[in-house]
Amino acid sequence: MNIDLVGKNALVTGSTRGIGRAIAESLANAGARVAVVGRDHARAAEAAAAIGRDARGFAADVGDPASVVALVEAVEKEFGQVDILVNNAGLTRDNILFRLKDDDWDAVLDANLRGAFIAIRSVARGMIKRRWGRIINIASVVGITGNKGQANYAASKAGLIGLTKSVAKELGSRNVLVNAVAPGFIETDMTAAMTPEARAGLAGQIPLERLGTPQDIAGVVTFLASDQAAYITGQTIVVDGGMVM
Repeated sequence: MNIDLVGKNALVTGSTRGIGRAIAESLANAGARVAVVGRDHARAAEAAAAIGRDARGFAADVGDPASVVALVEAVEKEFGQVDILVNNAGLTRDNILFRLKDDDWDAVLDANLRGAFIAIRSVARGMIKRRWGRIINIASVVGITGNKGQANYAASKAGLIGLTKSVAKELGSRNVLVNAVAPGFIETDMTAAMTPEARAGLAGQIPLERLGTPQDIAGVVTFLASDQAAYITGQTIVVDGGMVM
């Protein structure tokens, strides 16, 4: 399948490393001009330079609504418009229920859910006017199954799935498609630090018997951003090797 995103501008939050970086690279390889976003501008600029293909670095704190609004304005000023929004940035502050502090609840919901909402609202008007847009929210299988010690994270990702469906219904008539991708266990800095036994235990829960890679997620996101997915909206695509089928 040849995916062509030439002429499209993409904004990917949390894209200096890991899954977000893989998504930014995949979109750029498909021809899109990509706004690489991180909390630190120098790091975002460095990642954008490594990606090349006219990628640009931007700084934002997705937990701060004003910062998200300013980000979208800066990208639109630089690129002219945002055609593809990928809400990937996220935060975890895990703890069991009785030890979970209010501040940790608020911080995770602000970054993972409210930040995505603000970004969507900020780009949607332009997408509606142009009658073309793609919004892809990176959720998690934890938002579907729940997880011990992650009440705040699971709630934020479940909320993101609900937000995806609601916005998809509102914007569908204007050809603005909104979908979510829910990764399972993915190779990250955290899993790389695990013992071989712990990694084998994770893999043992997965029918494909391996952890996913950031590229596994990036490929699905790039497909959803393209005209190949022109009749898909309001869906949550689970990419987990069959773990929660």
